[in-house]
Amino acid sequence: MKSPIALFILSGICFSTVDAIAKILVQETNLIAVLWARFFGQVLLATPVAIWFLGRKFGRTNNLRLQLFRSFLLMITSALFFAGLNWLPLAEASSITFTAPIWVAILSGPILGDKVSRKEWGIAGLGFFGILLVARPGSEVFHMAALLLILMAFCNALFQIYTRKLTNDSAYTTFFYSGLVGFFTSTALLPYAKELPSISTLDYALFGAIGILGGLGHLLVVLALYRMRPYKLTPLVFLQLIWAVGYGFLIFGQYPDSWGLLGMLLIAFSGLWLIWHHQSKSQSTKELN
Repeated sequence: MKSPIALFILSGICFSTVDAIAKILVQETNLIAVLWARFFGQVLLATPVAIWFLGRKFGRTNNLRLQLFRSFLLMITSALFFAGLNWLPLAEASSITFTAPIWVAILSGPILGDKVSRKEWGIAGLGFFGILLVARPGSEVFHMAALLLILMAFCNALFQIYTRKLTNDSAYTTFFYSGLVGFFTSTALLPYAKELPSISTLDYALFGAIGILGGLGHLLVVLALYRMRPYKLTPLVFLQLIWAVGYGFLIFGQYPDSWGLLGMLLIAFSGLWLIWHHQSKSQSTKELN
């Protein structure tokens, strides 16, 4: 499969499935164990894949510090999201994390040197207003876990931006480091995790699935981002809202109310507009040059 669009869509399906599994496991076991399974599975997948394509040089990188920092961002992103899933419905939690494209647009200024206009700030504000409709501070549906997911979206935006800065390294090397850092970090935290309760065979299967699907999803998104600019692919992130709503309804019997749906639409609109606007500015700059 060579189409970056197809790779990115398939990665979204993998991630949405991981999110649904994580919500089940976090509630039945503990966060650290779920994180460990997520990154252990990626290491198991990434190591032979990297060796197959790159041989003994699979761990060689042109920017070790950036690889480690980016990989640590992925670990933090996963931890914050899985923690938030313990308290929030799947669809609402996912929608808040989809403000990452908004953060990407804002952070492109200080990190990539792009100018952020007043209109862009205004549209970003509309997206954050959408978060308020989803989370509704002060209401019965509000939970402090929403703040974890806002922070997660910020970290995810940094993760996406720095992924693009590593294109001098092989995608398979980046894939390997992403799993390695998360695995060692979560392994170091295992002694502080609560003892696992008696779990079923299905739960063990879910632990295996979350690792393999998480690793596969990350490999697909890295390959996609190496083949196409992030602002062309990130609109497809919002397809995950469909998967999240579907999983939330089918597995947990949860469905967002009218205010939540309106908030999701505002978040999706602002993210898509900012991505489109960024693409238009980039094309205009190329024409002038």
